[in-house]
Amino acid sequence: MLRGAVRVARSGLSSLTVPAAKFVQPIGEDGLAILPKTLPLHKGKGEAPAPKEGGSYIEVVVDGNPVQIESGSSILQAIESTGINVPRFCFHERLSVAGNCRMCLVEIEKSPKPVASCAMPTMPGMKIFTNSPMVKKAREGVMEFLLANHPLDCPICDQGGECDLQDQAMLYGSDRSRYTEAKRAVEDKHLGPLVKTSMTRCIHCTRCVRFSQEVAGVNMLGTVGRGNAMEISTYVNAVLDSELSGNVVDLCPVGALTSKPNAFAARSWEYRTTNSIDVLDGCCPSIQIDTAKGEVMRVQPRTNDDVNEEWISDKTRYAVDGLKRQRLDMPLARDKNGSFVPVSWKEALGIAASAMGRMAGTQMAALAGPLVDVESLVVLKDIMNELGSTSTSSTAVALPADLRAAYTLNSTIAGLEACDALLLVGTNPRIEAPLLNARLRKLVRHQNLPVASVGEQIDLTYDVQHIGESAAALSDLLAGKGAFATHLKDAKKPAVLIGLGALNRADGPAVGALASQLAAASGCLTDGWNGFSVLQSVGGAVGALDVGFVPGPTAVALSDASLVYLLGADEGALHEISSDAFVIYQGHHGDAGAEIADLILPGSAYTEKIGTYVNTEGRVQRTRRALDPPGNAREDWSILVALSKIMGRPLPYETLEGVHERMRAIAPQLSDASGDVVEPSSAALSALALEYVPPGAPAVSTSALCSSMSNFYMTDSISRASATMAKCVQTYGTRA
Repeated sequence: MLRGAVRVARSGLSSLTVPAAKFVQPIGEDGLAILPKTLPLHKGKGEAPAPKEGGSYIEVVVDGNPVQIESGSSILQAIESTGINVPRFCFHERLSVAGNCRMCLVEIEKSPKPVASCAMPTMPGMKIFTNSPMVKKAREGVMEFLLANHPLDCPICDQGGECDLQDQAMLYGSDRSRYTEAKRAVEDKHLGPLVKTSMTRCIHCTRCVRFSQEVAGVNMLGTVGRGNAMEISTYVNAVLDSELSGNVVDLCPVGALTSKPNAFAARSWEYRTTNSIDVLDGCCPSIQIDTAKGEVMRVQPRTNDDVNEEWISDKTRYAVDGLKRQRLDMPLARDKNGSFVPVSWKEALGIAASAMGRMAGTQMAALAGPLVDVESLVVLKDIMNELGSTSTSSTAVALPADLRAAYTLNSTIAGLEACDALLLVGTNPRIEAPLLNARLRKLVRHQNLPVASVGEQIDLTYDVQHIGESAAALSDLLAGKGAFATHLKDAKKPAVLIGLGALNRADGPAVGALASQLAAASGCLTDGWNGFSVLQSVGGAVGALDVGFVPGPTAVALSDASLVYLLGADEGALHEISSDAFVIYQGHHGDAGAEIADLILPGSAYTEKIGTYVNTEGRVQRTRRALDPPGNAREDWSILVALSKIMGRPLPYETLEGVHERMRAIAPQLSDASGDVVEPSSAALSALALEYVPPGAPAVSTSALCSSMSNFYMTDSISRASATMAKCVQTYGTRA
């Protein structure tokens, strides 16, 4: 615990970025919490930092230690900036201040009673005491009331071992109880297939209510009744209908809301945690993978303010049960009767090498799926090029790879918070990028960001001005027609976000050119600001384009190829493959690609390997190996390297580091995979990125621009194998 004047231990930094939890100002007129701030700290007792431009600092005294803090900050901010922990249940850094649990009570000099530190602003010279007899007695009293009606069923509660109520009862509670009356009991609620309820444990912190209303944008949860009869409920018996509903499990400080698919599967102390990223979402949010008993038991979010804040979508969280279903765990070859028979790795690679060796390069094609890591893409492309084939393509994207600005979210996810007018073109971010949509909702609520859309009229959980369904609306905006054209013209940092639904169609090049012209005319492309962006919905899309995994000038069509190598490809143009073609499928699930294959090589999923992925904004990150692949499955890049040796055409690398060196040679932006850096896109190049329309390309049509995603819960082989995602489709539909 830090003592004396505010200082940063060990690191020696002169400033510290503190989460928004520690910098939530008193509730404003709109009832919203203030966005995160950065608090400069000073090292010497008498050295107050110079106020930043437009701000001022005051001095308060915490337990006898002077603290410089920004004017208007709460008492909780002042206390926690000194390193002193303040217990709380209802307070959360990304939600509005409720002030109803009273666990954060502190003593203020000359105040006759304790005050709630989360909701009380600081005043100059205020003296705050966090460990006085008054504070201890107040916190013991609050804890006694909380435990009075709690069922105390920790041995059978999934929250046991990571429960805030347990921890704070040990630290701040009393060693005895005076409650002898009958405990209150509350009927459980049915919130759907994802969230399990034990409402007798509920302490009415209202975190779930505020999350559903403020972040998820679904006004379904609320409080009914008063006093002892108060309950958290959906008012009418309805499920919690949100693609972010699983986050209430993380928010609940007790065991009232827990994970239904993971109920009674393991205890918290049995988990082995691995920090990684999710690749089912194009934003590639930071996650932690918890494994036990040789399988992935659950996925939880890690805080990353630049990408996902501290939320993840329900697909990211709950589709992991698909990792243990329909898995390929041994090489399989189709016999003369059309059945698959197990073979050894040596036999399988020999069959593949023989088939590829007798084909000319112009007879072969390779197709990669949406979840393939960059390492495997590089190795497969090198093999195909070595054999004389340029027919490499991906089911994730169908965009030009010449300019990176043509396929990335150039403003960056966090950078969108600076925009003051946003136009959505042919995209539904609520299902294509739920985490980005939650951030946009925050901007609409906090900053009154004007948002308009061109495409199908959909509910994005915030106010959106629908301009039109077809790309003709873009022409009207370019001509200055409509109120939103004025918004774009007057905005200092406008942004245009175009989805794959507008680009991956016959007139996609023309639509992209029209959108880029509008972006340039609206001031989206200026020095220091690049507001023209493309939204990718899967984790492997940008990486494939970064390494040029696109058809070359002499590419052969899938329908004309005599041999097709499918690398995790289970969707897209599989129906175009000739029935006479020899199909090699390499992947981790027995999905559509494996069904048409003549040879199956079992690969590893993203939780079972170290793999490089690039998210929609161009942020390079790596997955971590949480457990071993099942059976005889191997990492994809190693299978391909071994295949090159069997073919007698060994590649100039054999190790993972060798593959990484090859990646860096192809695309220097892949050098830093820490996830901390996003290679900036040139605004000048963005103006050129999509304005070129190939000769003979169709003109802009009058058909409606639709989302590229038809089923939010089942977008890849992992989520399609998930029983939980199947239940979600039955309950919520496809959300498309």
